[in-house]
Amino acid sequence: MALYSIETYGELHPHLEQEWLITNGIGGFASGTLVGCNTRRYHGLLCAALLPPVGRIMMLNRFSEILHVGGDDPRALEFSINQFGDTLHPRGDRYLRRFDLDVAVARWEYEIEGIVVVKEIQMSWRANAVGVRYTIDPGKKDVELSLLPFVRMMDFHALRHEKEAFDESHGPRECSIGLGPNKLKIVADGGSFRPQPDWWYGQSYPIETERGLDDREDLYTPGRFVIAVKKRTSITLWAGAEPTGSFNWDQELARRQKVFKPTPNASPTLQHLLHAANDFLAARKTPDGQAGYTVVAGYPWFADWGRDTMISLPGLLLYTGRFDEARQVLQVFAKYISGGMIPNRFDDYTNEPSYNTVDASLWFIHAAFEYLRLSRDSETFEKILRPACYAIVAGYTQGTRYNIKVDPADGLVTQGDENTQLTWMDAKCDNVCFTPRQGKAVEINALWYHALRLLGENARADRVRESFQKAFWLNPFRGLADVVDGGRRDTSMRPNQIFAVSLANSPLTRPQQEAVVEAVRRELLTPVGLRTLARSDPNYHGKYIGTQKERDAAYHNGTVWPWVLGAFLEAYLKVNDRSESSIEQGRRWLQPLLDTMGQACIGQLDEIFEGDEPHRPVGCFAQAWSIAEALRLAMELGM
Repeated sequence: MALYSIETYGELHPHLEQEWLITNGIGGFASGTLVGCNTRRYHGLLCAALLPPVGRIMMLNRFSEILHVGGDDPRALEFSINQFGDTLHPRGDRYLRRFDLDVAVARWEYEIEGIVVVKEIQMSWRANAVGVRYTIDPGKKDVELSLLPFVRMMDFHALRHEKEAFDESHGPRECSIGLGPNKLKIVADGGSFRPQPDWWYGQSYPIETERGLDDREDLYTPGRFVIAVKKRTSITLWAGAEPTGSFNWDQELARRQKVFKPTPNASPTLQHLLHAANDFLAARKTPDGQAGYTVVAGYPWFADWGRDTMISLPGLLLYTGRFDEARQVLQVFAKYISGGMIPNRFDDYTNEPSYNTVDASLWFIHAAFEYLRLSRDSETFEKILRPACYAIVAGYTQGTRYNIKVDPADGLVTQGDENTQLTWMDAKCDNVCFTPRQGKAVEINALWYHALRLLGENARADRVRESFQKAFWLNPFRGLADVVDGGRRDTSMRPNQIFAVSLANSPLTRPQQEAVVEAVRRELLTPVGLRTLARSDPNYHGKYIGTQKERDAAYHNGTVWPWVLGAFLEAYLKVNDRSESSIEQGRRWLQPLLDTMGQACIGQLDEIFEGDEPHRPVGCFAQAWSIAEALRLAMELGM
């Protein structure tokens, strides 16, 4: 049974704006719009991760799909859809009747002048391969189906603008296309392949236009796969990065469904969230080459980030009882600790770690203790995770990269300078940090206090608690300062102060906690998350549009982030002692965000929304910590 079913009635809008996603467990993915038109550079049938979970290459963009109908009135009926400039051609959306998405397969149903075509897409689990199956019921017509594969064979961030000489070979039912070390092989289980090389110019991507980026490219097709249809017939094509091996549709489907079994007795809300959570778990090897897991931060362009992974881990894996995967994720990052820091991210091309974050390591400590609390795996914790936590505390105490250190004067953590962006509010473009937070940031020191309490460093924690209140407390109406840097206090109203309440160990008094929750509710709460800056602030940006620099200026200065709604709800429940009325209110606040799962990217939650109503979804169309925190709170609230 499909998790999502949408009747389209041949309408272009809003379905041109709706997206779908299927992932393969190693960082690769397939994605597009519900009507089949690629509207961004990251849409395609096979984005392969050749250095899992990075090294991503957009190999196969799409198939052009044509029915040749014989008889007295021979015609070519195209049911694909593409955009060239401002023109959509052909208009296959007019034939589309239904779209379904389940745990493994995206499915489209077309009715084309009495001919019924069902298209299905699935990715092979843990392999860079995609299967596309067409089932055609021609009625009483003689039909020939032609499928033209269009390829990019480039880095998934780049667009193709040059005609290049591909290395090609063809067989009766297959073709191979190579460019340098990258090779794509497409094999059909029926019909024939007819070489017919061609270039199609000026493919347009309107979302890239809106993002102020290069928005057009040229695509290459080596020929066409053709099958004659006189009765109900199916043809399946597998496209994969060589070597591909052999694939069987039903076997691949069974293998994927075995990995992601439905959760018995889970509500529809939880089933949807659990399905979404699966998309972010991916393979990553440890530094010594051992197999492990990681969390992809977001699709279509993020890889695995330390901060996002540790924030997401409780919701994605611990609350759902996936302790083995959680253990492997934590072990991977524990082995990468350097100078008391876990990596912020891994390079898209070399896989080398970068250590430019102040909060990821503190979130690691939180995640490690959550793992112990929920899994009760004391052996892993004592042998691997506790020593890693102590290494982090030692690194911060002694001082480490980017001027991250404990101030001996008050015991608080300070970091960075005017040229660094080390917290989660990290937008930077043309050497401009749009949310400069150097010094002592409020959530960093809330996490520091929390970590010290967890590790039993109570004398140090007592001192931090006293210093924290003195440094950050403003007043009952306003709550906490965002950053303290020497004699400067940044009193911008931001959501970061909510972590001083939501974490299990708070450095605030009960009245202070209540004041913070109320201030954040009053100034920042929206139906889909918390604004990153109060609307009353002169630096507030209500729209997320324009060039990269213009969007980065808005990224943490007004946009709404769903993931911090989890911390707000946790804090709200905490100061209300988890009363029945507060639980019910929490459900009312979370539901509007959950309602968006079937609207933008089908079955996923977006990275950000615009600050101004109606809070248009923007940024990554599928974000790990958005799903993780929604899932964690939905389980806590009994939704």
